[in-house]
Amino acid sequence: MCLILNIETSSDICSVALGKGEKTLDILESREERDHARVLTLLINKILKNNKLETSDLHAVAVSKGPGSYTGLRIGVSTAKGLAYGLNIPLIAVSTPEAMVAEALTTIRQEMPEIPPNAWLCPMIDARRMEVYLSFYDLSGKQQTDIRAAVITSGSFEKILKERMVFFFGTGSEKCRKVLPHHNVRFLENIRPSAESMTSLSYECFQSQAFEDVAYFEPFYLKEFIATIPKNKLKTDR
Repeated sequence: MCLILNIETSSDICSVALGKGEKTLDILESREERDHARVLTLLINKILKNNKLETSDLHAVAVSKGPGSYTGLRIGVSTAKGLAYGLNIPLIAVSTPEAMVAEALTTIRQEMPEIPPNAWLCPMIDARRMEVYLSFYDLSGKQQTDIRAAVITSGSFEKILKERMVFFFGTGSEKCRKVLPHHNVRFLENIRPSAESMTSLSYECFQSQAFEDVAYFEPFYLKEFIATIPKNKLKTDR
């Protein structure tokens, strides 16, 4: 049975999971914001040690490809590329929203068996202020719209919500609660980008040999990174 190291760094939470086939063998995470560069390698070393494994035991490394935090994605992808190249094992990229949808579908099937068959799921990833990255998926997990950045207002998704129930979840969904008071809106709690949610998807990619080119693969940033200077670092002319 293949062993895949899954890496998720697209949000404030940094997590790693060991997948044995389609099952999660172990998961570790850190909620220390803006510290992925320091924490990620420590988590990888720890999860391998806890399971009495060496990096040479891995058959592939998978990384969440975004969208999400620009810096977080770069850290995760750089680490995954280094492992894949150094160990000469495949690199797998997993869509961040698709991994969240996989977790949401598990929750819905366990807790809400009787829901409209035309309902959709909408993973939302925080993009700061009232903007989120989002896309829509049906109950089979099939993507129905392109992933895009959107500013959420009271009129957002009006046409979609007239036709179907929509489950919103993820790091960007909390900001939408007060501005989406529609009777077809539902919110799922505690679903965030996680390496554990990547396990089954990365195994599917491994089986179908859907591998990335280690030299050329780049994360799905969606938007260009804009560097800013903190106000307390700005110097004013006198």
